[in-house]
Amino acid sequence: MTSHQAQRYSSRRELLNRLGGGVAGLAFANLLSRDTARAARLDPMAPRKPHHPAKAKAIISVFCYGGVSHMDTFDPKPLLKERAGEALTGKGEVVVPQGTPGGLMPSLWEFRKHGQCGMDVSTLFPNVARHVDDIAFIRSMTTLSNDHGPALYQMNTGFVQAGHPSMGSWLTYGLGSENENLPGFVVFTDHRGGPIGGAPNWGNGYMPAAFQGTPFRSTGDPIVDLTPPKDVSNDRQRRWLDFLAAMNEEHRKRNPLDTELSARVATYELAYRMQTHAAEAVDLNRESAETRRMYGVDEERTQYFGRQALMAVRLIERGVRYVQIFSGGGNFQESWDAHWDIKWNHDTHCGETDQPLAAMITDLKRRGLFDSTILLWHGEFGRMPISQRMDGRDHNPYGFTVWAAGGGVKGGTVVGTTDEYGYRAEENKKTVNDLHATVLHLMGFDHERLTYPHLGRNMRLTDVSGNVIREILG
Repeated sequence: MTSHQAQRYSSRRELLNRLGGGVAGLAFANLLSRDTARAARLDPMAPRKPHHPAKAKAIISVFCYGGVSHMDTFDPKPLLKERAGEALTGKGEVVVPQGTPGGLMPSLWEFRKHGQCGMDVSTLFPNVARHVDDIAFIRSMTTLSNDHGPALYQMNTGFVQAGHPSMGSWLTYGLGSENENLPGFVVFTDHRGGPIGGAPNWGNGYMPAAFQGTPFRSTGDPIVDLTPPKDVSNDRQRRWLDFLAAMNEEHRKRNPLDTELSARVATYELAYRMQTHAAEAVDLNRESAETRRMYGVDEERTQYFGRQALMAVRLIERGVRYVQIFSGGGNFQESWDAHWDIKWNHDTHCGETDQPLAAMITDLKRRGLFDSTILLWHGEFGRMPISQRMDGRDHNPYGFTVWAAGGGVKGGTVVGTTDEYGYRAEENKKTVNDLHATVLHLMGFDHERLTYPHLGRNMRLTDVSGNVIREILG
């Protein structure tokens, strides 16, 4: 903004303030100020256009923290049954970070073909299996680390080190939000705990704090400390915010190129508006009994993830840009990290999520949101084809499965393969950078052009590599 523009806007506000008089005039001027600021990008979450037209406008990321076993879910390996108990040979050095490697271990679940595409899905996901014609499976995903922390960071931020913006931050930085009454980026964690590494998994890194994920709870107040103290009335909060807006306007007159204070006041305004709108957005009592049954929100096994899944759809419906749900929390069996007793582990976590995942696909369609919303299902890595501690599987970053649906994704598609055992990606190997480049493309961005300046370098979600996985584009 130039000094001349600042003077002109200042004069308008002076005139309106004099015409309205007192607090009422100040409040009116503040409303105009907020609208002008949002349009002028002083509000960091103001809507912005992507690089190219795109169907997808929002994402729901379901992160199965701990690492799902691909050969027990979406990547069948019948040879494991034929060679059960034999050593894994012919694949170079077999790295097992937790030790105690055993022989080849067949899946404990059957695989069946589903849909017109004839996709193989295990009996762990009977409800998701009904939607395979809408899903693109990438069976050759790889990551750089076999440790949870670095692998989580890479899948969420593109880097194995903490301190970089998460994918949700990149998308809200690039697109802003279509709802000024709710955060652009919302996160749900598991009731058993958050993922290893904590908040940096949904952090803003070196970007402004406005782009970090906002943790929501699935019961009670959606945000901790959102409700003001009983002795602080709505009118009192409004007067304080109006006073801050007036002070900010004086600052802008003197410093027309400084937008940080305006952005900070915008976050205060957002918090104020969320006191009403956030509660409404996650109020599942507004949904029909049939919808609640579809998600399993009143059933013991599925109620926690089911509530989060339904809330995610409601938030997307209200213009939130990116919602991430972490399935699994804490350590070992409380997450998908099945170092022992994979039967109990995957029966438990698949049983909690299968019905709500299928419900999201159905519900997004009937709300008219499926074509504009990407549903992304993934973990930080897969599991090994050999046994560990007799009945578990160790980490495997060398080949695993992720899938996506909606938002311009070509359903009924399989991309890449792992080897005959499910150990390494063998055909059409894909990286996390490729996955991120593809998501950005579906959302309307050239991943090489969406950058943020940091320490003298234009940083990217995809760092210095990454290719769009065009096989899954609809």
